[in-house]
Amino acid sequence: MNQVSRASEGVSEWLQAFIKQDSSSGILLIIAAVLALLLENSPLSWLYDALLNTPVEVRVGALHLDKVLLLWINDGLMAVFFLLIGLEVKREFLEGELSRLDQIILPGLGAVGGMLIPAAIYYWLNQGDPLAMNGWAIPAATDIAFALGILALLGDRVPVSLRVFLMALAIFDDLGAVVIIAFFYTADLSLTSLLLAMLAVMIMLVMNIMNVTRVSAYMLVGVFLWLAVLKSGVHATLAGVIVGMMIPLRDPKDVNHSPLKTVEHGLHQWVAFFIVPVFAFANAGVSLSGVNLDTLLEPIPLGIAAGLFLGKQVGILLFCGVAIWLGFAKLPNGASWWGFYGTSILCGVGFTMSLFIASLAFEQGGSEAIILGDRIGILIGSGISAVVGYLLLRVFNPAAKRTSA
Repeated sequence: MNQVSRASEGVSEWLQAFIKQDSSSGILLIIAAVLALLLENSPLSWLYDALLNTPVEVRVGALHLDKVLLLWINDGLMAVFFLLIGLEVKREFLEGELSRLDQIILPGLGAVGGMLIPAAIYYWLNQGDPLAMNGWAIPAATDIAFALGILALLGDRVPVSLRVFLMALAIFDDLGAVVIIAFFYTADLSLTSLLLAMLAVMIMLVMNIMNVTRVSAYMLVGVFLWLAVLKSGVHATLAGVIVGMMIPLRDPKDVNHSPLKTVEHGLHQWVAFFIVPVFAFANAGVSLSGVNLDTLLEPIPLGIAAGLFLGKQVGILLFCGVAIWLGFAKLPNGASWWGFYGTSILCGVGFTMSLFIASLAFEQGGSEAIILGDRIGILIGSGISAVVGYLLLRVFNPAAKRTSA
């Protein structure tokens, strides 16, 4: 009994130490994706497919939601992920790394270049195919958890300023993804549902004006907003961003209490260690049977992989380099150009956000070949960016060069 108790305590201590590591969420994400790939390409593939296609139904009076498990993950759990994004964006702009203009210029320009150039590469390789063109935004995304997790593996070899730059750029990327989803990936709109969604937003605005700080009140209205947006034709995850933006940063009655930071802190581990890995597990499983070099060179996977690996680094370096050369911005403190270049490559790890946009781009009318192509392109582009970026930063050791200088 004592041995069992000691063993359980040892496992508990190991789990606590693992969770506290900055790289742990990225490691868990990789494990979830690899597990999905192994299952889908094993004799147990039927079990994996059956699990994701399990019907899940919720009925309350006249309200009826009937979706397979995969869509509940993509529409429901990812709304919580976007809620956390909304909270982080609001906090960073009000009092964080993006609260001053001089802090915004470099990552802001990098994000613009890192979205435009990958999209242009994809467009160039897929022009003439209207269905394939729906995926133009897939290589424009950056997976902040994955990229920061890789930086964390390098420890103090990478200056803190580069971590801040990457985080700020990824936040702008997330904002860009939200705008893209809202304007380019919407189905037929329901005017009634949109009006109900606007009503929910107005209620939360009034709650802000009246200094309502009770988080449960915002969550209650947020659920109503999610349902309205879900039925409106606009993707339901946008409701999460809106709710995150509406939760107050400060409590006028208690200067030591921040409703926003309380929710952000409470959600962070759930998102990092449950929601994002579950999403990766549900969406990364693709059958590799029949995949060959010709498959990899198809316009869709090639456009995504080239956009993530080449487009990201070229776009970020071009836009940021011009700004630094003209004197509008400067290189992050203590960072070398090699370190900045390696970090730019890491921004090509699109994984979670790329998979999410791909699911929107081809959820209607996408053939098996197209779905396989976008998943393969994302895995290859993100994988190469992760490995090359990591090796470059490890070999050139930007922090050590700064110290010796």
